[in-house]
Amino acid sequence: MIDGAAYREAMARLAGAVHLVTTDGPGGRAGFTATAVCSVSDAPPTLLVCINRGASAFPAFDRNGRLCVNLLAADQRAIADVFGRRPMDERFRVGAWDEGLGGGPLLAGALAAFECRIVRRVPAGTHDVLFCEVDALAGGGGDALVYGFRRYHALAAEAAPAEPPRLDRALRAPSHALL
Repeated sequence: MIDGAAYREAMARLAGAVHLVTTDGPGGRAGFTATAVCSVSDAPPTLLVCINRGASAFPAFDRNGRLCVNLLAADQRAIADVFGRRPMDERFRVGAWDEGLGGGPLLAGALAAFECRIVRRVPAGTHDVLFCEVDALAGGGGDALVYGFRRYHALAAEAAPAEPPRLDRALRAPSHALL
């Protein structure tokens, strides 16, 4: 059997994109900083998000049925810290927030925002794995924020010969409309 502390130490070496996962609805407004987010499928567009059932944000996510995954830009490190360390009532006081199509909090300046319906929940140890169908997109460009070796790093976007395509807020619509 692998020791939990040894496992956590090994996982600290795994670099991952930094996200703010947010929700709002009957269960209240809540959010947390996460690297445990990944793509599952593009047909239908689906993400998975892992959330600790002991987290202060869990009851809201459990009740609301919707969430937004905000992929952070390199210059948004401070807000990642706030969402990772501060009480829930202080988290949304930082950053500029828009309301998504489903009513969830979208962070202005995020590289991408995926508005989702939670379509399946699977318990796994101390966490729930949430399968989330994406029904709207928003976002822009810039350098990415990643976390690895217990600290943040900026990952520069490659220089492109032309302006990279942007997911403009004016294009927010059900994902099938963007195809």
